[in-house]
Amino acid sequence: MEKSEKRVALAGASAGLVQARRVALLLGFCADTVYRPDMDRILISACLVGRPVRYNGTDKTTDAADIIARWGCEGRLVPLCPEIAVGFPTPRPPAEICGMDGGGADVLAGTAQVVEDIGRDVSALYIRAAHDTVAFAKRYECRHAVLTDGSPSCGSTFIYDGTFSGVTRPGMGATTAALRQANVHVWPETQIAALDALLRR
Repeated sequence: MEKSEKRVALAGASAGLVQARRVALLLGFCADTVYRPDMDRILISACLVGRPVRYNGTDKTTDAADIIARWGCEGRLVPLCPEIAVGFPTPRPPAEICGMDGGGADVLAGTAQVVEDIGRDVSALYIRAAHDTVAFAKRYECRHAVLTDGSPSCGSTFIYDGTFSGVTRPGMGATTAALRQANVHVWPETQIAALDALLRR
């Protein structure tokens, strides 16, 4: 390898290390993170790493906090809240997917709507959030995503039924649908251990 090529390679590795340490510090993880370019990156809902960004102004606890912390130290995590990223405030009115038992793919296709409990149709913002999240995942080369289940954005095994009565049904949110269409593997927070086992093979 030529000297100039070595300098470029070292500069790239250094930049990756700095970015990984910055992410770890922001998330409260260990400061001596070492980023390996061959390591799978994971897009993760910001509420799962302790950020109070959910509709009710809280974060989301999980039984796999130790795994999340280790992933943070490994420099794997890329946190994002799709709704906050497109300008929703915290707190904000709860929203659910409505329309003929539709799910996230139907929202993207325009045949179902995301509606707040006050009656406002926010489908356009959820669609934008979904597409922006796909672009974000591609930018950071995330092959996997761990997203908060039940959300009209991030749900991956269930969503709420659109009646604001607490009833759930099988389905996925708009962001999950867009990520899966882009071949990003989406996991709910209840399957973090399974993803960790897959990554450590």
